[in-house]
Amino acid sequence: MKIVVCVKQVAVLGDEVEFTADARDVDPDYLDFALNEWDSYATEEALRIREGLGGEGDEVVVVSVGDEQVENAMRRCLAMGADRAIRVDYARSADPITVARLLAPIAERESPDLVFCGVQSSDGVQAATGTALAELLGLPRVAVVTRIEWDPSAGRATVRRELEGGLIDLTEVDTPALLTIQTGINQPRYANLRAIKQAEQKEIEVVSPAEQGEPAYRVRRMFAPSKGEGAEILAGGPADIARRIREIVEERLK
Repeated sequence: MKIVVCVKQVAVLGDEVEFTADARDVDPDYLDFALNEWDSYATEEALRIREGLGGEGDEVVVVSVGDEQVENAMRRCLAMGADRAIRVDYARSADPITVARLLAPIAERESPDLVFCGVQSSDGVQAATGTALAELLGLPRVAVVTRIEWDPSAGRATVRRELEGGLIDLTEVDTPALLTIQTGINQPRYANLRAIKQAEQKEIEVVSPAEQGEPAYRVRRMFAPSKGEGAEILAGGPADIARRIREIVEERLK
């Protein structure tokens, strides 16, 4: 049994923000970095499945895209108990579709029974990488998974997924499959000091990026929007409010 977990080191904004000289990104000096929260849950779930099966040769492999800095997040996964880590060496920032294209050859090479991604990343919040990767790999996909019951010998998993309005959907999916994991599916473990030190000594495999194709989008400019004059509270009945909204829109469009 093998589970590939795709993880990301996300950027965390501080109280102050400055942009790079070309105004296309945030100055790294104003950022902190950490393992994406959703990916920590995905890693924990993979570890729990491996431990529950207890078979010889069962493996959890974490994969990420980025430069050497992302290895800090990957080593946290190794300290939690992941068996191997693979980094696609890519120094530039990338959109979700490009990331999926870079991850796909690694997932194909590993031939896992399951591929886990976090539902979304806390910095991009686009929830697109897992879906794009499933399409590139030709795998069935279930999104926003909150529970997994899986017997590898059956070739099928029963999963619960979260829907709008607090609804829960119970569905079956043939494996191999790709699942995007929601927070709250478990409680990610904390690695002890010994595990952290051991993770620092583990080798992370570095592979060259495959052809990434055309980006899904390009950032033209980043800027802090100017402050407006404040909010206007509309009073009256529905017809009066609708009339006032129309007047405001017409004024702004002049």
